[in-house]
Amino acid sequence: MAPADEPPEPAGHGVRGHVLLAADRFKGSLSAAAVTRHLAVGLRRVRPGLPVVEMPVPASGDGLAEAAVAAGWRRVPVEVRGPTGRPVTASLAVERDTAVVDLGEACGPRLLPDGRPRPLTASSFGAGQLLGHAVRGGARRIVLGLGASAAPDGGAGLVQGLGGRLLDPLGRELPPGGAALRNLHALDLRGLPDLARTELIVAGTAAGPLLGRSGVPAAGTDAGSGGRDGVRLLDAGLRRWADLAEAAARRTARDLPGAGAGGGAGFAALALLGAAVRPGPVFLLDLLGFAERARGARLVITGEGALDTRTLRGRTPAGVARSAARAGTPVVAVTGRRGLTGEQLRRSRIQAVYALADIEKDVERSMRRAGPLLEQLTVAIADEWLPLASL
Repeated sequence: MAPADEPPEPAGHGVRGHVLLAADRFKGSLSAAAVTRHLAVGLRRVRPGLPVVEMPVPASGDGLAEAAVAAGWRRVPVEVRGPTGRPVTASLAVERDTAVVDLGEACGPRLLPDGRPRPLTASSFGAGQLLGHAVRGGARRIVLGLGASAAPDGGAGLVQGLGGRLLDPLGRELPPGGAALRNLHALDLRGLPDLARTELIVAGTAAGPLLGRSGVPAAGTDAGSGGRDGVRLLDAGLRRWADLAEAAARRTARDLPGAGAGGGAGFAALALLGAAVRPGPVFLLDLLGFAERARGARLVITGEGALDTRTLRGRTPAGVARSAARAGTPVVAVTGRRGLTGEQLRRSRIQAVYALADIEKDVERSMRRAGPLLEQLTVAIADEWLPLASL
């Protein structure tokens, strides 16, 4: 445990209340939901009967529907096309007239049948089907979580899944994938649903542009087949797609923040669907009802894979700590490794940090065993912030 330069006696001692778990993912190891789940397992083991509330906060957009369900939203399963065309069962989350649609549910990398990337042919078609289901269900506000995608097709498949048609010079429907977009000749968008009365919000990391050195072609093919030739094919296809989509929409979107999110699905949402971008955790905390759950809590546990200066620039732990401070609730953080001074922690309103590196020095083993190690960390957290005498 690393204190924020001698933290005050933990508030919440002697107060009957729950512990709120509001963490982001440990990138490369655990999703936000998995982080909170392991923390809950550990706390329930060392403090049986302690009320624990799990509220994962996936600021990257990955696992957003799962996080909404954990926060009490209704799960709605829908059968859609996966990234390679095989049917998969995806879920969206619904609360009153708001729906959360998670791109990863329909075309995330975990849905690749054999785990092998197919960057040139994978499609986001299923994400469009999922989005269309939310529209037909009467949602007036749709939050589109754009995390990792197995389909770097610029959202072309998403538009097709919604009812748009992408045609070659002979008027035939294009095959799936970003490489096929090189032959795109015309867009027929008459089949798209009317979104005039629907607020569409893109949530997740404010990714870079659609094209360029930090764009989708380079990122989308770095782990896949094709090498430099694949990058060139994908770049040519996405440029053609951007030219025709922007001409049809009469707006430029390829360079907007968020355009490259979700394999470029952000571009399609911004250019053709009238979406607005709400990056970072603040919007998600409001969406998931964090403030209400923080009131009356004896402790909030947040965290992410690396707690460093980037955390202070608006990542989940900083947003959670600021919001919890307004509710008068103390906050501690878990992380893989720490990189903040005591003064930085104090200014961020985080009272203490517990790192996996404290109990496992080997980085590879720490990432591989992140779940059990998080459960071990809860022993120290419980001893210092949840003494048995106060329960």
